[in-house]
Amino acid sequence: MSDNVAVVWNQAVLKAVRQTRMGPPLVARALHVLHAAMYDAWAAHDDVAFGSRLGDELRRPPAGRTQEAKWEAASFAAHVALADLFPRQRTAFAKLMSDLGYDPDAPGPAGSPGAVGVQAARAVLAFRHGDESNQLGDLGPEPRGMAAAYEDWTGYRPANSVMRLLDPNRWQPLPLPDGTEQRFLVPHWGLVVPFALQDGWELRPEGPRRHPGRSYLFQAEEILADSAGLTDEHKAIADYWADGPGSETPPGHWCLHAQTVSARDGHGLDEDVKLFFALSGALLDAGIACWDAKRAYDSVRPITAVHFLFAGQEVLAWGGPGQGPRRIKGEDWRPYLATPPFGEHPSGHSTFSAAAAAVLARFTGSDRFGGGVTIAAGSSRVEAGTPATDVVLSWPTFSDAAEEAGRSRRYGGIHFQDADLVGRALGAMVGARVWEAAAELFTGRHPAPVTR
Repeated sequence: MSDNVAVVWNQAVLKAVRQTRMGPPLVARALHVLHAAMYDAWAAHDDVAFGSRLGDELRRPPAGRTQEAKWEAASFAAHVALADLFPRQRTAFAKLMSDLGYDPDAPGPAGSPGAVGVQAARAVLAFRHGDESNQLGDLGPEPRGMAAAYEDWTGYRPANSVMRLLDPNRWQPLPLPDGTEQRFLVPHWGLVVPFALQDGWELRPEGPRRHPGRSYLFQAEEILADSAGLTDEHKAIADYWADGPGSETPPGHWCLHAQTVSARDGHGLDEDVKLFFALSGALLDAGIACWDAKRAYDSVRPITAVHFLFAGQEVLAWGGPGQGPRRIKGEDWRPYLATPPFGEHPSGHSTFSAAAAAVLARFTGSDRFGGGVTIAAGSSRVEAGTPATDVVLSWPTFSDAAEEAGRSRRYGGIHFQDADLVGRALGAMVGARVWEAAAELFTGRHPAPVTR
């Protein structure tokens, strides 16, 4: 294999994510568990780095700090972590270990690289099993075990029903094609223990605009104007960054960008194990901080607000696949992308993306990215024949990519401008905080670990 094992195992977890259809904050946590386990196993074989859970307790003697030992320890740590996170895919992970030349059932005697990797991973898992995510389904008034993995344990109930809007400021579940209705995705996630933040609410931003008020109406008018003005480029941007169910989701998307950076800069394991550890820490904390605010404000999505404000009126907007802008009933308006099952404010895409961009810029020492993609003509999953010709998206900087990711949700019709801008600001703060904490570990200055 040409890639180092940090990239190889990152690719493996993204494949697992696509197959299990995990939601974004859960993906961010899975990424962090994997890469924290790998980093801690690697740190035991580095001269100065401290592990995130056990500091320098696992440090091996100088003679044992070889590249071969680092690869082996990190791979055994990755295998243990992923088998715990995705138990139904253990066979695939065992095969990958075999492909790498390791027997997953034979880590070796105490102190060997494989055994150290297993020990590092188990320390991370022991901590994360109690991080309030409810991975084990053991929280709440009636714990149900793994059948209830990651389920809400805080008793959240939406203020509105599918059929009745009681509060136009609050989230309303939408009906689904199969006859069921949306359930707010992990409303307890703001309580999950972060990596660098003290608590999920530490950086909680100001809330959204509220009804009654001219600003509430204005943001809905902005959404309709964006809808009516959609170009092929706007649609391509919305499609590219959509990252919906069955994809690697926004946190995983930024891992793909990190893989690009790794190849661009010729990284080896020593660089990438730190890069993906810091990046995944930022994604974890971004998801926690964002979902804390989403739950706290429980705010209305554009589709609900537009239907409420413009019922019985005609509006100019995108009329649906192949129809372009036209006048439709306000209550019939639909966004370009399907609205996800959780509150509006702030945007998860914006928060994840800004946090990731901040870490990538700090790790590489520059905001320079140089990434891009060509969206092929007719490739839209929403509208046949769109775009009419190839569309090239390019991002000279990480900041440019994060800005476009946030803006994509406005083109998609599923976020107001405030949710995007507030999410970007929140993500930037999270990314800076995470980088500080990670950099301390890299240089052997172990910050006080979160223990709750």
